[in-house]
Amino acid sequence: MKVRWNTNKIGCLPKGSYFGSHPIFWFKSELVFINKSVIIISFYMKANTIKYLLSLFFFAVSLSAFSQKELKNKIVDFMTLAPLESASVYIQNTTIGTVSNPDGKFVLLVPKAHVNDTLVVSSIGYKSYKMAVSLFDNTKEVYLEEDIASLEEVQLVTTPRPKTGNEIVLRSLEELPENLPEKPYMQKGFLRHKERNKKEFKWLIESAITLYDSSFQSPTSKNLKINVDQVRKSYDLRDIDSTLTYTAYLKYKNPSLNLRNKNLRRDTIKTSNLIKAIKWNDTRINGLETLFKGKLNIIRNSNTSAGLFNKEILETHHFDLDTILVDEGRKIYKIKISEGRKLIDLKTKGIYNGGYSAEGLLYVYYDTYAIKRIEYNLVAKSAAQRSRSKTLFGTTVNHKLVINYIEYENRMYPNFVSYETPKLVNVGTKVITSAIAKANNKNEKEVVPNNDERFYYAVQELLFSEIILDEEKITEALSKPWDADIFAAKPYNKTFWESYNTLLESEEDEKLIKDLTKRSTLFKE
Repeated sequence: MKVRWNTNKIGCLPKGSYFGSHPIFWFKSELVFINKSVIIISFYMKANTIKYLLSLFFFAVSLSAFSQKELKNKIVDFMTLAPLESASVYIQNTTIGTVSNPDGKFVLLVPKAHVNDTLVVSSIGYKSYKMAVSLFDNTKEVYLEEDIASLEEVQLVTTPRPKTGNEIVLRSLEELPENLPEKPYMQKGFLRHKERNKKEFKWLIESAITLYDSSFQSPTSKNLKINVDQVRKSYDLRDIDSTLTYTAYLKYKNPSLNLRNKNLRRDTIKTSNLIKAIKWNDTRINGLETLFKGKLNIIRNSNTSAGLFNKEILETHHFDLDTILVDEGRKIYKIKISEGRKLIDLKTKGIYNGGYSAEGLLYVYYDTYAIKRIEYNLVAKSAAQRSRSKTLFGTTVNHKLVINYIEYENRMYPNFVSYETPKLVNVGTKVITSAIAKANNKNEKEVVPNNDERFYYAVQELLFSEIILDEEKITEALSKPWDADIFAAKPYNKTFWESYNTLLESEEDEKLIKDLTKRSTLFKE
């Protein structure tokens, strides 16, 4: 008996001939499966075997293409038409969501089970946009209208409240046990790790990760774990000839070693040893566990003595109330962060990572004092750090951090994280005519650093799109091996990534990634 799936034939529909929501038709002696995919498979089998294989085949492959709806568009300011970056886009009463890129654009994959739910687009200081997922039009831009609450209006409340920025921040820290997770949870997320100089991308990694945290009350040093589940892209075209990292690596292995970079000769060092040193430095500086367990996980680690927002917060920071805005109909404080009486030292082993002052913004909900968003920069302030930063990095801003939180079941969970820091390399030179030679009309050349190639910086962006509170699922996951190495190679799983929410690249990044793809020998897709 010949059996064929053919999207071009239509016959009579027998009773009960459905697979899920897809109709099965019989045309004479031929089985016809109506689906949007053009699939034609022919083979000879017995009738009872056909029915069994039909179930297996479509259960495995046909559901993935039709089990989700793709939403994509651009979010702009209603008055200025300027794109809105980092606007939240999510399905109401779920943690399925994403954020807009620097061009205001986003892409969100919505599971079929939620197509009748409500899509919410929100940004602090704007009125929220809401629409049924099924009615969302991918061809029309989303306009958000400004929404500001006056300070005078809010102050009519008679309940005693903190009045200054310092007082509001201290109150928000007191309320952290009530606002941050009180029990173990896991989050599924997407990581984009990119490293570039002023000219081009040198390194790109995109991964799916799982984060586990036991609760706010427990120390992250012992109870926070990260696993890299899948890798989508991994291109590494960095120059490995820098001996600076190798010098630090040797001194780390042997602290008593009296060694400086100028004492090393590249032609005497094995390339494999340089690569080993680079991987060590990558983990030390840009490892995810370093970020989440360290001082820069500012809110989560404020309950530790070494935290940046610990009990001595007002020694190293000052907070001023700027205004009160609105976020999804709720009043929210906008607070400016500035330097305190003392400078900040991150105390990174083997690196001079001190002499900083803080600047940025903090957004705190008016009703619960829950922290919604922090934008935090560490700027070189001391003479020694300013000189070091300008010479080695070409900037005085050494750490740029953004953490956005989402409320789920009355607790705040990290939703989006962006961390940028310069990196030290000593590669990249150019030959120029010296100023003295030009003055004397001579053609003498000299080799100088090429800052367009020499000044590197790394950016890590993380989007968390699922929160898991189920104790059985968490216990099962913890019983398996965990590996936080984002730099390890893994095989590309196309099926997995077809249904996984990621961050949409900016137009600039998209061009640079395409260029990197062409130059890279590690292209996996």
